[in-house]
Amino acid sequence: MDSSSDEEDDHRNLVDNNHRKPPSPPPSAAFHVEDLSSRFRRVSFALQKKYIIAILALLFLLLFFSITDFHQLFSTPSSFKFDSITDRMKESELRAINLLYQQQQSLLTAWNHTLRTNASDPNLLEDLKSSLFKQISLNREIQQILLNPHSTGGNAIEPELDLNATLNGVVYDRCRTVDQNLSQRKTIEWNPRDGKFLLAICVSGQMSNHLICLEKHMFFAALLNRVLVIPSSKVDYQYDRVVDIDHINKCLGKKVVVSFEEFSNLKKGHLHIDKFLCYFSHPQPCYLDDERLKKLGALGLTMSKPEAVWDEDTRKPKKKTVQDVLGKFSFDDDVMAIGDVFYAEVEREWVMQPGGPIAHKCKTLIEPNRLILLTAQRFIQTFLGRNFIALHFRRHGFLKFCNAKKPSCFYPIPQAADCILRVVEMADAPIIYLSTDAAESETGLLQSLVVLNGRPVPLVIRPARNSAEKWDALLYRHNMDGDSQVEAMLDKTICAMSSVFIGAPGSTFTEDILRLRKDWGSASMCDEYLCQGEEPNIIAENE
Repeated sequence: MDSSSDEEDDHRNLVDNNHRKPPSPPPSAAFHVEDLSSRFRRVSFALQKKYIIAILALLFLLLFFSITDFHQLFSTPSSFKFDSITDRMKESELRAINLLYQQQQSLLTAWNHTLRTNASDPNLLEDLKSSLFKQISLNREIQQILLNPHSTGGNAIEPELDLNATLNGVVYDRCRTVDQNLSQRKTIEWNPRDGKFLLAICVSGQMSNHLICLEKHMFFAALLNRVLVIPSSKVDYQYDRVVDIDHINKCLGKKVVVSFEEFSNLKKGHLHIDKFLCYFSHPQPCYLDDERLKKLGALGLTMSKPEAVWDEDTRKPKKKTVQDVLGKFSFDDDVMAIGDVFYAEVEREWVMQPGGPIAHKCKTLIEPNRLILLTAQRFIQTFLGRNFIALHFRRHGFLKFCNAKKPSCFYPIPQAADCILRVVEMADAPIIYLSTDAAESETGLLQSLVVLNGRPVPLVIRPARNSAEKWDALLYRHNMDGDSQVEAMLDKTICAMSSVFIGAPGSTFTEDILRLRKDWGSASMCDEYLCQGEEPNIIAENE
């Protein structure tokens, strides 16, 4: 109301001044110049307001005419034949208005971020470019929605818009790989002392959790200058079938990890844990139950009683520093064991950086078995080609898990399909590799909905063993086919090699893929979690 009143006053002053007789000359030239300058500012300010109002009015008219149903405006009562297209246009208009509102909010957020951020920041330009092209994609979606009701014969009118835009004469690739700035990586040297060992204990969750646990144990071993002993397959997974253990030693140029069998031979039957320490004290010390302790004993291991070094709960882990770890876990005993550290929050940014926290000469320390790596490459060459999207679509057991979180991460199939299509359009990829535990009823529906511009985007699931196909021959010849953990790592490897990856929020399987993509340098600007930033459009009640 105040700005409106001010505007009317300015307008009235302008009208009065136009009809008023010229004032008598002022007594001094200085006063005359000052008066003219003041009037000029008032007139300029009023004109600026008028121009702003005129521009806003023009934008409103353009928006109005772009979404208004002309048949409805100019038709006579006899034009009932347009009812069908009118209904479709009304629905499209509502969807378009909603998307325009979303676009407005996104642009305002980007603008405010620009004002708050130092313009000399080199990362700012990249953020703005990424935001700009997301808005171009959204604008294209709005155009398609508005034009679809006018289609004939079921074919939508496709607006001509090249999203591979050019900035300063250089083609801007929206889904280019991310520069990880590996030269800025913060690292620690791993120099094990002779005869000093650390036994890794990993018990939480499935293989993906154990690999993350093992990676954190490697950090602990480096901090404590000890050789890491890989868990025995009799109490844990058979790590050497899915992970290249020798690769870790080659990357550091020294013996930093050994298998449990190698450790047993070195100790010549005298297998004793001198110090068994627990990072977590709750819900039980070391996250170990009696059954797991019996399995460790069955290996011929004798041990001191596990003891917690501090009060720490897996459900609410506290952030710890390197100094905290050194202060509680530095002992001179020959053989130490540390309980499960999957939930440990020690120097998270340092541990999670691309390439990890340990100094080495490779891209990553923990990577797939060489046979799995080659099989993934052969599968991609056979079925997918260079440019493909990988989708980890976690469903089994995920409904209850996700609905316990706020917000939920379990999306209805139609909503998931819309989110996938947005990424497909940005990436301009012709095919999707689907890594999923979903039932065929769900994947079939998803496939029927993943359609872009009237053409289905194929969802490729890794097929069962077929002797006529040779892409998996390496696994078959080495008796590694049919192993669920090998197949899971094969899925991860294929996903890690994709042009763009869509992950499942809350899944450690997805997190391990993202780790590989960061370390291998394959992470894309278009990588995201499924329906990132959205909430499910419907959520079931709790039991």
